[in-house]
Amino acid sequence: MSENVKPNSLQAWILAARPKTLTAASIPVMIGCALAEAHGHFHAIPAVLCFLFAFLMQIDANFINDLYDFLKGSDREDRLGPERACAQGWISPKEMKRGILLTTILAGASGLGLLFYSGWEMIPVGIACIIFAYLYTKLAYQGWGDLLVLVFFGFVPVGCTYYVMAHTWNLPVTIASLASGLVIDTLLMINNFRDREQDKISGKRTLVVRFGAKAGLIIYFFLGFTACWLCFYFLGQGKLYASLLPQIYLLLHILTTARMARIGKGKALNVILGETSRNMFLFGILLSIGLVL
Repeated sequence: MSENVKPNSLQAWILAARPKTLTAASIPVMIGCALAEAHGHFHAIPAVLCFLFAFLMQIDANFINDLYDFLKGSDREDRLGPERACAQGWISPKEMKRGILLTTILAGASGLGLLFYSGWEMIPVGIACIIFAYLYTKLAYQGWGDLLVLVFFGFVPVGCTYYVMAHTWNLPVTIASLASGLVIDTLLMINNFRDREQDKISGKRTLVVRFGAKAGLIIYFFLGFTACWLCFYFLGQGKLYASLLPQIYLLLHILTTARMARIGKGKALNVILGETSRNMFLFGILLSIGLVL
């Protein structure tokens, strides 16, 4: 593939943005919008701005991760995941830095638009998103990746999407935020499970590196299982479908976990990466539909 990509071309930037990862950015915003609709607070314009901010921040984080791993020398020939733009020579480090700056500015601009619908209290949240987009890769090397996913793919996007429309926060938002963060963390876990040997060489202390492949497989399963279990909270809110529909995801999650265990290691685990992305997107859709019904 790298031979067919022209340096600094549009195709190169699209590949560097990793469009498949935008699933993870869309799920929490979608759930936040569904909660707002369920409580009679949904508004289209702030919803669009929330999606835009989430997408731009995800792309920004992808660019930063691409550059950081290249400069650190982590993208070696034994890399098992998708090819990286800087490592493949598609985008030079200098141009990537410019791309990061531009994406950060665009994300900030979309975030400022949300102030018209919420308040100045959202500024620290936006600043924190930008700061941790820059710090994420470095912190992930110290084993903080899973916690950051829970915060920035759970509580921040679900809760803040709801907040800019409803101007409040409640327990259903907290439960949905936690479920969102847990299910999206399965994507990080399969990445870390696949890359455990390379991460160990690179000095990246993920949970899988620290506790082993078996622990990573168990954690992967229980992340999805716990997210589904949390959805039963909505029975007490009179949301039967929000409790039952996400359980469809659990069946697929079990099958994917079993397949992940059979494969065990190597590039073949990229199939599990694709299934995990599909499964968690289905979870987001099913929970959102259930909340609205």
